[in-house]
Amino acid sequence: MPKTASPLPSNLLPRSEEELAHMPASERIRYRLVTADRRFHANDNIAAFLREGEIDELKAEVQAKLQEVLRALVIDTDSDHNTNETAKRVAKMYLDEVFRGRYHPMPSVTEFPNAERLNELMIVGPITVRSACSHHMCPIFGRVWIGILPNEHSNLIGLSKYARIADWIMSRPQIQEEAVTMLANELQQRVKPDGLGIVMEADHFCMHWRGVKDPESAMVNSVMRGAFLKDANLRREFLSLLSRKNQN
Repeated sequence: MPKTASPLPSNLLPRSEEELAHMPASERIRYRLVTADRRFHANDNIAAFLREGEIDELKAEVQAKLQEVLRALVIDTDSDHNTNETAKRVAKMYLDEVFRGRYHPMPSVTEFPNAERLNELMIVGPITVRSACSHHMCPIFGRVWIGILPNEHSNLIGLSKYARIADWIMSRPQIQEEAVTMLANELQQRVKPDGLGIVMEADHFCMHWRGVKDPESAMVNSVMRGAFLKDANLRREFLSLLSRKNQN
């Protein structure tokens, strides 16, 4: 006898829009992601799966959960004027600011053809970036330098747009190594250069504030693509210009 298909878990059974409307926003969004077989890790952008008004619903959900966290920490938010609206403030901060890159689409970025056929090394930076460690949700503050070697088919974007893209990528809970790779992937796809180099230097408050509590530690990592990976002289020129910038 042929095998019958295993029944779907109850949380993945097809649901009508009316049924979905009665679910919490986080469950509706999760349902859409899972049924579309889309990953939703801490550093993934899920904006395409949110509907109008659901950001505000998520804020209300996060606020309620954070209120329970404060209660579990035995903080009397009713009589403590300092923490009375902390849950609301933190929920807004997460959704609209520090984790904005998860819930909002890519900012508009105008691209221009390389009409002058520029093919010389361009360096943008340092761009100040802020992120959060996905292990402890502690802040990450850093600087990013971007090296571009365009070709005649490259799409050129304005200097401020590099900062916008970097901010969108970095405003998520993540680890630095993955963040730099994600930024490189986005710029590679958008600009299509012959070479791309990115260097990030950052302070991690999960090292400064907790654990070893070392205030001097920092992390530097890089991603090299195309000509930057193959041409040692180009890579050396890029890195030497960064070190010279740091000395000024």
